Amino acid sequence: MGFSIATWNINSVRLRMPIIEQFVMQHRPDILCLQETKVPNELFPLSPLRALGYEHIIVHGQKGYHGVAIASRIPLTEDHRQDYCNVGDARHISAIFHRGSRRIRLHNFYVPAGGDEPDRTINPKFGHKLDFIEEMKRLHADAEPNTSAILVGDLNIAPLEHDVWSHKQLLKIVSHTPVETDGLIEVMKRGAWLDLMRQQVPENEKLYTWWSYRAKDWEAADRGRRLDHIWSSSDLGPLLQRIDILKAARGWDRPSDHVPVTAHFNL
Repeated sequence: MGFSIATWNINSVRLRMPIIEQFVMQHRPDILCLQETKVPNELFPLSPLRALGYEHIIVHGQKGYHGVAIASRIPLTEDHRQDYCNVGDARHISAIFHRGSRRIRLHNFYVPAGGDEPDRTINPKFGHKLDFIEEMKRLHADAEPNTSAILVGDLNIAPLEHDVWSHKQLLKIVSHTPVETDGLIEVMKRGAWLDLMRQQVPENEKLYTWWSYRAKDWEAADRGRRLDHIWSSSDLGPLLQRIDILKAARGWDRPSDHVPVTAHFNL
């Protein structure tokens, strides 16, 4: 039984709805997870997604900032939102879905970006990010009996050397500092999560999902980072068929600086 799930930091769901429609019509994932939706729940654009076949939608948003959503062709149950760091931000949502005989817990995250200065003593945003990652270390892929798990989202950290265009030049840049990368790797290890993208692409190969708006010619410069992730519990690893990173979407009309990442499974 084929199954696909896509994750995309859309950087305003209402502004980017035309490219969401373009992506969905071309690639038709069974579940679409969005981050940085930037809209309160009551104003979330449900109708366009339902018109595309996503009848099951759960949202966790706030005005102007953050926000996560899951849009699914498959029924969703047990809608849950965790308030990481107890600051009231809309940065996590999870649900249960069934595929064949499998019960699967899906987590969708938008981890804080962390500001520009990698020093929590002068930059509270960076401290918030580190605290958020510390709390994520409690999340285990096998937390629920007889339940597989998938974790997706914009985790705002490129953890490995070849997840950035220049490991040496970005070691002091937020998203690739050692305290962040070590923290995210510890989240994976403690939680027994599989990094599905790196299961498909060897760690010595460059792999990006984000290209800055600041680049005059993002494609020619190709100074990317892998900030978006798809993880799973160990039982789903052998069932992964492929991961698609739609780099072309970075060049679409009024794009996000992130591109969609889609995992395909044979469940």
